[in-house]
Amino acid sequence: MNDFSAVLPYALISLLGVFLSSVSQVMLKKAAMRKYDSVLKEYLNPLVIFAYAIFFSTTLLGVLAYKGMPVSLGPVLETTAYFYITIFGVTIFKEKLNPKKILALALIIGGIVIYATA
Repeated sequence: MNDFSAVLPYALISLLGVFLSSVSQVMLKKAAMRKYDSVLKEYLNPLVIFAYAIFFSTTLLGVLAYKGMPVSLGPVLETTAYFYITIFGVTIFKEKLNPKKILALALIIGGIVIYATA
């Protein structure tokens, strides 16, 4: 078994955690866009509680992922969150992409590719 095949399952776990964290952020933004009768209902509603439960689970996934992959790989994989959040922003919140955002995403993806192939 080479190094890549040993690290791949843990890298995939890390990517799953990053993706779920991004989903949780979207859920929290959706909850923040609503009006609530009280501050208590603002923080203790099913959407917010579920989003924080997902955040907690992503922490556990991160701990599991770091057991089998180099610490230096984690931050590289975490940058994929920018890609997920941009896609969610465009599709769910109807945000617009401008040339600066496209360039930034291209640089992030390029950095990931360079790290992965080095």
